[in-house]
Formats: sequence, C-alpha cells, structure tokens
Amino acid sequence: RRLRCLSFHFSVYSSELQTSERGEAESAGRWMRVLAPCEKRDLKGFKQLFHRFLQVKGPSVDWAKINRPPEDSIQPYERIRSRALPEGVASSLNKLAVVKLNGGLGTSMGCKGPKSLISVRSENTFLDLTVQQIEHLNKTYNADVPLVLMNSFNTDEDTKKILQKYTHHRVKIYTFNQSRYPRINKESLLPVATSMGLTGENSEAWYPPGHGDIYASFHNSGLLEQLLAQGKEYIFVSNIDNLGATVDLHILNHLVSQPAETRCEFVMEVTDKTRADVKGGTLIEYEGKLRLLEIAQVPKAHVDEFKSVTKFKIFNTNNLWISLPAIKRLHKQNAMDLEIIVNPKTLNGGLNVIQLETAVGAAIKSFDNALGINVPRSRFLPVKTSSDLLLVMSNLYRLEAGSLTMSEKREFPTTPHVKLGSSFTKVQDFLRRFESIPDMLELDHLTVSGDVTFGKQVALKGTVIIIANHGDRIDIPAGAMLENKIVSGNLRILDH
Repeated sequence: RRLRCLSFHFSVYSSELQTSERGEAESAGRWMRVLAPCEKRDLKGFKQLFHRFLQVKGPSVDWAKINRPPEDSIQPYERIRSRALPEGVASSLNKLAVVKLNGGLGTSMGCKGPKSLISVRSENTFLDLTVQQIEHLNKTYNADVPLVLMNSFNTDEDTKKILQKYTHHRVKIYTFNQSRYPRINKESLLPVATSMGLTGENSEAWYPPGHGDIYASFHNSGLLEQLLAQGKEYIFVSNIDNLGATVDLHILNHLVSQPAETRCEFVMEVTDKTRADVKGGTLIEYEGKLRLLEIAQVPKAHVDEFKSVTKFKIFNTNNLWISLPAIKRLHKQNAMDLEIIVNPKTLNGGLNVIQLETAVGAAIKSFDNALGINVPRSRFLPVKTSSDLLLVMSNLYRLEAGSLTMSEKREFPTTPHVKLGSSFTKVQDFLRRFESIPDMLELDHLTVSGDVTFGKQVALKGTVIIIANHGDRIDIPAGAMLENKIVSGNLRILDH
C-alpha cells in the first residue's frame, strides 16, 4: 500500500508540478505519509481527481458553445402527469430504490451531528420523515422500496446508531460511505493532513468529495450489485434536507413504461428559477449533449449572464432518477467524466485550502436518452437555514405520511419570502425566540432583524418587517396580528 501511494506521488504529483529537487522530495514524503493508510479505492479516486485537476487550465466550458437545450429535452411535468397510472403500480415500485444524500452536518444551523437528525416538524427529523414516506408507499401498494443512505465519515457513526429505531418499520435500510479525501494547501498543493487521524491538528484536514462521488462509492460498496440482484432498475436520488423530494409515481411510470431500447437512463428534475435561485446549476446543450452547468464552471465575464432569469430559466433541484444498469455499464467503462468543482475553504487557523469535488448531476451527459422534467416548485423544499425551518414548521404546510404539502387554506400557491437575522441562525436560538410558530397562511414577506421574540398565537399577514436596533429588544405580544406592518425601536412586555 505504501508503494502504491509512493507510486501515486511520483507518477501524478511530482511529474505534474515543476518543483525543486528538495521540494519534490519533501512533497513525496508528505503525500506518502498521509496516503499510505488510505483505502485502495479512495486512493484511486483521489489520484484520478487530483491528476485531472493538475491538467485542467481555465474554465471547463467554452461559453460560445453553450446552447439552450432542445425543447423536447426538458418536458413539462403536466405532460408526464397526464398519462394515467397503470393498475400494477406495485410492480413499478419494486423496481425502485430511494437514495438520500446524508453526508452533511448540521453545523450551519448550530447543531452537532448529522443534519438529517435535526427535528423539523412535529418532533420528526429529516430521517424520520423519509422513513415515514417510504413506509407509507410500501404499505399502500404492498411494495418493497428500500431506503439507501449515502453517509460520510462525518455522519456514518451517528446515523447507524439512530437506525435501530426503525427496525420494526416496513422499510429495508442500507447505508454506504462516500470517500474521504485530503484537503490541499492552496499555495503548496500539499495535503494539510499529517496522518489519517480526525482529531487534533487533523480535525479539518479531510472532507467528503461532493455527491458526485456516489457512482464510485455505490459501486464499490457492493450495494449496486445487490440491488440489481433484487430486480431494482432505478434509484431516486435527492438531498435528505429537501422535504419536497418524495417518490413521484408518474415520473417512475414514465421511466419503466418505455421500450428498453429507448429507455431514459437519467432524469433530472428542474424547476423555474426565481431571483433566489440565481446560483443554481442549469441544463444546457453542449456539443450535442444535455449537460449540467454549475456557476463554478462559468467564466467570470459571463457570471451575470448565467444568473439571468430570462436566459437560463430553470435550475437543478438535485432530484434525480438514474438507471442502475447504466451506472454499472458506465463505471465498468470508466466513462463518467464529471467536471471538477474546486471549492476554496479557509480553516479555523486561517489557512487557505482547496477541496476537489464533483456533482452527481454532472453525469447527465454520460447517460443515454437523458431528460429534464420541469416539476412544480413544491418538489423543491430544502431546509438550509432557520428561515426555511420556520416555513416548514408553520401552518403553510400540512404533514401527512411523512410528506409536506401546501395547506389548502393558503389562497395562492407561492411560498412567502422569509429572512430571519443572525439572532435566529442556531436552531436552539430560533426555538427560544418563538413561544409558538406564527400563523403565516396570509404572509407574503417577513424580515426580522435583531433581538426579537414572538409570543403565542401571533398572526403575520402581507409584508411584515421587524427590526430591533442594536441594544433594543422587541417582544411581539401573544395574540398579536401584524398585517403590512413595520415594527422598529423598542417594544417589551414585562410580567408583573
């Protein structure tokens, strides 16, 4: 294994970088010490990714070659939904497995451990809701749809502990781990890690390399072959924090009802872009193929054009339907060419590093008969911030069998724009500031900034802006109804 790592260094790193002899020897030693204990498969994946990174110069796309996708390559969901479902829905479901991307931590929301274990609605976590959804499908249609979790080294241990609570649910649950790669010093291009350890000086030295790693890690885990042996033909992949990403029977029926020779191997769900989504990846036609274009690939001179809502009207929800036999074929042929995303980070000590990542949707260009489906916005309901959390906890949505749907009492289908200030960032602070979640059925826009708390049974309607300046505090009293109001200054109700 040490020989393999040393071979890796000299064949990839030393040959690509023009360093001094002393620097080259030092580089070789560092790479060998860090990567010697690596898993063979992780090492191979990182070697390929790093090699390509050193070779690629400039943007990965030629802007002049970018075209809008052909009309028939992105179909409206209404057309898919208009086809009646066959009576044998269970036979279609039995060809499906659900894969949730579960590698992320809850640190951005002030929580420790996997993000999937944060409570989001009625004491249910993301994982609870996912299990409930699939169990409901299996019971309703007498089907056998398994749940597969792609964990990272950050989430695997805690996730496996919690899975014991689902032992008696009608859902088979499998897990596999995505790879673990070393962060790289931006200046020297040497690994930050001094060993394989995850504590002390190495606590920030490693990272999971993005969800594009799913193809190799899924194959290497043996789960791909296992699911194929069970008769599974497709996986439905989505982020576990997207509460709108539920199994859609119409999309599944569209996939499995096609003739084998023209069967779609990859479906990407897209939805109409708003000004809040300008950084989201979009579908383009590039050199005759449907392709995902991410903002990181766009030349700086064209970033504003990429963000345009008029030119690029849709964005990727990261809800993907992918053929299992096709994944096996492409992996065997080593034919998945995923664009590298260079993600710059600054560690706690101030060191600038880069991590090399890939995106699962970038593989769309490698699959036959790939298709985009323009789905309703309701299928994209991510919870990334406390502002998102307020929406999904409110009476805007009703919860049924693990799925959230917009309340019928809401007169218009659009979601309010909510922006909570930094005092609400951490989940524990967010919960402390609401005695109960306000009535938001008639809300259009909410902005809250500063030291603000809400009493019980508050109603918010229209546009509401609440700003407590530095040193001030605003307590919205219980039972208050704010409609098209701006509240600022100081407002505090004291008990006596």
